[in-house]
Amino acid sequence: MQMLGVDEAGRGCIVGPLVVAGVLVDERSQSQLLKLGVKDSKLLSKSQRTRLFGEIRRIAIATHVVKVAPAEIDKVVNSQRRLHKLNRLEAQTMANVIEKLRPDIAIVDASDVLAERYSRHIKEHLSFKVKVISEHKADRNYPVVSAASIIAKVERDRSIDQLKAQHGDFGSGYMTDVKTRFFLESLIRESGVYPDFVRRSWKPAKEAKMSARTKQTKLCGEGARV
Repeated sequence: MQMLGVDEAGRGCIVGPLVVAGVLVDERSQSQLLKLGVKDSKLLSKSQRTRLFGEIRRIAIATHVVKVAPAEIDKVVNSQRRLHKLNRLEAQTMANVIEKLRPDIAIVDASDVLAERYSRHIKEHLSFKVKVISEHKADRNYPVVSAASIIAKVERDRSIDQLKAQHGDFGSGYMTDVKTRFFLESLIRESGVYPDFVRRSWKPAKEAKMSARTKQTKLCGEGARV
């Protein structure tokens, strides 16, 4: 029996893509994943994830990665139609991974507060019958989903590293990071708009934009009084 673990990385980030990864293994390979020490990628260092990335791909029958661009996320978030919100986009993307790898059982880390509803949304986009197990914290409870979380995180880290090589160090890409917030405000002060690797629809991005413009207006006002 072939089992597929599916997880994402970068859902809460304001910079870069949302990455969804699937890892397909033979049911007996679960023990091999446990021996490797796979766990939720958030519990591992970058070097540990990088090491495990290669080992997971060696053990897996196949892996598949889908990167969802910020523009696609913005289109969904800005939509007023409930069925086109982020959870549905993520469910559809996970369904695409399942379609590609066609397992007997798919185990996914549920993004929806209602895990069973998330499973139904995934099944709506599948063309074949497959058992879908949708659970919260699946990345901690199932080795194959832990493996998928590692693949997704390493692939997203690579995307972020490429962006940093082009645009400079902007920190983690999360708005709780002062360096990221400063970077976004700098972009607005310099060009007035965000580049396409920023999720422009997100409230923190809009707030950073307003903050940058407020500071700029204040500085201009102070310059006029000198």
